[in-house]
Amino acid sequence: MKRRTRNVLDRSFTALGLFSILVMAAALVVLLFPIVRRGLGAYLFRATVEHRRVMFEQFGQGEPLAAELAEIAAARQPLFDWIAEFEKDLKQELAEALDEVRRTAAAEEGFLARSLARRLRRVEADTSLEETMRVLAQIRDTFEEQPDRSRHAALVALIGERKREVEEANEKLAEMKRALRDLLGPLPGDPKPELLRNHYGQTRWDRALHYQDRVLHRYAWDYSDPSRPGVQLKTPRRDEFAGTDLEPLFPYLQENLEAMMRPRLTFYWRFLTTESKDAHFFGGIWPEVLGTFYLTIGAMLFAIPMGVIAAIYLCEYARPTRLVSLLRSCISTLAGVPSIVFGLFGLAFFLNTIQISDSKSVLAGSLTLALMILPTVIRASEEAILAVPFAYKEAAMGLGAGRWRTVLTVILPAALPGILTGIVISMGRAAGETAPIIFTAAVSVGLALRPAQVFSSPTPALPWNIYNLCTEHEAVDEIRHVQFGMVFTLVALVLVLNIVAILARARIARKLRG
Repeated sequence: MKRRTRNVLDRSFTALGLFSILVMAAALVVLLFPIVRRGLGAYLFRATVEHRRVMFEQFGQGEPLAAELAEIAAARQPLFDWIAEFEKDLKQELAEALDEVRRTAAAEEGFLARSLARRLRRVEADTSLEETMRVLAQIRDTFEEQPDRSRHAALVALIGERKREVEEANEKLAEMKRALRDLLGPLPGDPKPELLRNHYGQTRWDRALHYQDRVLHRYAWDYSDPSRPGVQLKTPRRDEFAGTDLEPLFPYLQENLEAMMRPRLTFYWRFLTTESKDAHFFGGIWPEVLGTFYLTIGAMLFAIPMGVIAAIYLCEYARPTRLVSLLRSCISTLAGVPSIVFGLFGLAFFLNTIQISDSKSVLAGSLTLALMILPTVIRASEEAILAVPFAYKEAAMGLGAGRWRTVLTVILPAALPGILTGIVISMGRAAGETAPIIFTAAVSVGLALRPAQVFSSPTPALPWNIYNLCTEHEAVDEIRHVQFGMVFTLVALVLVLNIVAILARARIARKLRG
């Protein structure tokens, strides 16, 4: 080959290598940028006063908020006053229909008069709209059941018309109030909610803006055109309540939301160290982080000794027989087995056959992960041992060292950087696997475990909880920040573990070079 051709090929391969590195770096940036950007949103965000209330009342963190809550209550009070006035107007419309019924009842005799009087006594000044409409419906049915109902046809029509008008207005009001509860929390007069998430309004400013839009606008789907999928329609609620007492509510809410929610830029580092409450609506991910750490370290404690010892046997003690060749082939095959198979094996063997614990446990999950990464550790260790120059072994044995002493004091230290490379790769895989721990160790909700509990108790873990929150949580959109925060934390945890292992490998290699 001519020198010029060789130089061209060398430069071409160099350029191709650099291009491949740039493409991989760009792909990594594209993949990690949204994870980092949105994952950091779990730690750094504009927190509303509702977040500070949760931290103080549920976690005992922060300072008392009595003065701030009083100011916020004053800012929210006009909303509640307008709602009360609107409900009062609705009751007034029903009261007019009831007056007609009372006048009719006064002129009736017998069973009809007694029935009307009994039902009218149930309607007092503080009777709710819903109860009043139920009474009106019963009265209308009573009139329609009369043999001479034509005599009361006008009254029945009046009751039905007023009831329909109030029902339509009340449905619109109820829908708007639901969005307002999601934004601000319980409204005055509401019963105490059962779920903790309904005790508070929106804790994050971005979600507060979302629910402000839900209060200001009505969203509906239009399927009238069969040639295209449904179209989402957005109409202002202000138009629905034009001319009523509720009309000023919408511009007031739009202009004074900050005064009602008091957003403040917050670095929520406790997201990493706090347990969650109410299915991750509040709190942090400490049990998941600790569970992932337990499973990863436990898997490495089992896999590293077995993997290195197996590699030493295959390289230094085993003879080149067909059985050894078959064993190497089996190890290589196991490295490519899907992780779900290891999970099912762990369930069948560790839990159902030898019963190392009564149910799921960190121990069973660690053993299953150890089996999954064991082929990688063996192959990496074997290649590292084979890469040690044969002269090292000859020199040691020439000085009188035995085979085991040679392996322990000469070959293993020289192969340690390569062995650590395999350990780093295996550690990252063990920390991020989901399928093996579904059947053996992971639960959706749980407390942080003490070290003594890992032998008998399951644990939350980042990989499984990420999948669970993204696919099976009842309020997926409400906790997007938790999902991305978990992904970001898992990536950061694996990165930190890898960096520690890489630094240890570099230090050992530097010592070996003298």
